[in-house]
Order: sequence, then C-alpha cells, then structure tokens
Amino acid sequence: MLSRVAESVFWMARYIERVENIARFVEVNQHLTVDLGEDLANQWKPLVYTTGDYAAFEPRHGQPTRENVLRFLTFDRENPNSILSCLQRARENARIVREVISAAVWEELNIFYLMVRDAASGKEATLDHDFYHRVKRSSHLLVGVADATMSHGEAWHFSRLGRFLERADKTSRILDVKYFILLPNVSDVGTSLDIVQWSALLKSASALEVYRRLHGRISPQRVVEFLVLDRDFPRAMRFCVLRAEQSLRIISGAPAGAFANPAERDLGRLREDLDTIGIGEIIPHGLHQFIDDFQDRLNGVGAAIHASFFAVPGSEPEPPAPASEAAPARPAESTQTQSQTA
Repeated sequence: MLSRVAESVFWMARYIERVENIARFVEVNQHLTVDLGEDLANQWKPLVYTTGDYAAFEPRHGQPTRENVLRFLTFDRENPNSILSCLQRARENARIVREVISAAVWEELNIFYLMVRDAASGKEATLDHDFYHRVKRSSHLLVGVADATMSHGEAWHFSRLGRFLERADKTSRILDVKYFILLPNVSDVGTSLDIVQWSALLKSASALEVYRRLHGRISPQRVVEFLVLDRDFPRAMRFCVLRAEQSLRIISGAPAGAFANPAERDLGRLREDLDTIGIGEIIPHGLHQFIDDFQDRLNGVGAAIHASFFAVPGSEPEPPAPASEAAPARPAESTQTQSQTA
C-alpha cells in the first residue's frame, strides 16, 4: 500500500473518532448542568481542557461560557479540533483514498459532514442534546459500515489503528481532567458531587451500565481501574492499546515475540506495562503522572508510526506535535505529511 494512502486512511479514522469523543464530552456536560445547575457544575472550562485546546481557546474567547465553549468545540473553523473541522479533514482524507474505501463509507461520511455543516449555518438551538446524540450515532454508523463493507486488509487495519490510538488518548484525557482539575476542594472528595461527576465520566465513555453490572457502587479507584486496565471494555485504555497493537502487527507481519519497526516496539512496551501494572501501583504514585506518561508514550508511538510508514524516505523524522495541534488533510498531489496529535 502507498504510504500516502495508508496515512490518509489512518487520519480519516482518527478524525472521525475525535468527532465522536467531543460529542460525548459535550453531551455529558449538558446533562451535568441540568442535574447540578450551571454554577455548581462549573464544567465548561474543564471541557476545553479535556480536548487539549485551552491554550488556543483562551486568547480568543477569554472566560469559558456555555455559548463560546460549544461554538468553539463544535463549529469553529479556526479550531482545527472542532467537530466541523475534523469532519472536513476526515472527508478530504477519504476523498484522497476513494479507491480503498467502499462507496458506502464515502456516502455515509458525506451525509455526516453535510448534517454538521448545515447545523453550523443554523441557529444556536441546534447545539442541544439531540444534535450531539446524532453526531455520536453517525460516527457509530460510519464505523459499522466500514467494518461491514471494507475488506479487512491493510487499509482497514490502518483505520483501526488510528481509531484505537485516538480513543485511548481521549479516555486518558477525560480521566485526567476529572482527577486533577475538576474538583475544586479536597473536601468534595467522596461527596454526592464527586459521585455524580464520576458517574458522568463513565457516561462519557458509555461505560456506566457496564461498570454497574460488574462493580455496582461507584468507587473512584474502581472507576479508574476499569477505564485504564480493563481488557474487555472497548473504551478502556488497555483494550485500545491491545487492539491497536494487534492491527499494527498484522500490517507489519512480525511474528509474536518480535517487532519489525520502532512503532511496533514502542506500542508493545506500552501494552506490556498495562498488562503487568495494577491499580495499587498507579494511584499511590499519582494518576496524573501516570496519564502524563501514557500520553507522552502514545505520542511517541504516533511519531514512530509516521516515521515507519508515512514519512518520505530520507526525510528528517518529525517530533510529536502538541496535543492541541491537528494534522491537516493532505492534498493528493502534495508531499506534505501529517503530524502526530493527541
């Protein structure tokens, strides 16, 4: 497979996954403001931190409010990580690789993009629960159509690799924001406010129902353990790393116990660490520090994937891009590369 094709498929999947995660964060946030009230919930600033875009938001908008945060994360064309911007880039990458994606995938992605574009030209009333629910459903439909209509060869595995790397990053970010930023006072820990926020975190990963079935009562340590180390839940960090490594090994053809490139080596080490660490080792040493390290290593994996599969031979390797930086869609005739983003 040509490197430009593999790269476009990889980033198409990352952008679609990013869109769904933004919709998840916003939808849960809106529920919290209903349950707790706007002042008590105080969720809009942490929401921008969750997406990694606060440095870009603050100079332009100042104090975060419901209106400016929702516009920034949903329709702002100057924000490369907004829902509209990500869908534009996903669509452009899909256009470049029409020969390897199915007609059904191309059709559904266009329907998805036009739905969001039309909403962006309408009134603020579109930024409600129903809109973000439709965004999530459209993303689910697109992933399902790709699974059902594309050959599960290299292109599909590059798509799967991008999707799970993006998902692992976003799960780690929402955990970090809850644990490190969200609660204003230590005295809030263990209160009803704390429990409501941990429940909202599980909802943002569609994990509340599964968690309650397995563990019952909401316990912060168990929630962290579930979202970091569970190997069966599709949005847990460990699950995502396992599936990403599986696709990378199929792409490279390396046998078990060996690696064919630095990306495979780095992702394998990350997976091994998640396989062997316990929650009792994570919490005492600091969840924030653990997640910082995880995100740095995930960015390193992304940079290694770029160097191993996408970079022009003989070119200098690119360092990982900052978390808030988005990788641009590459025109078909260009040799511009897409940089790693969290």
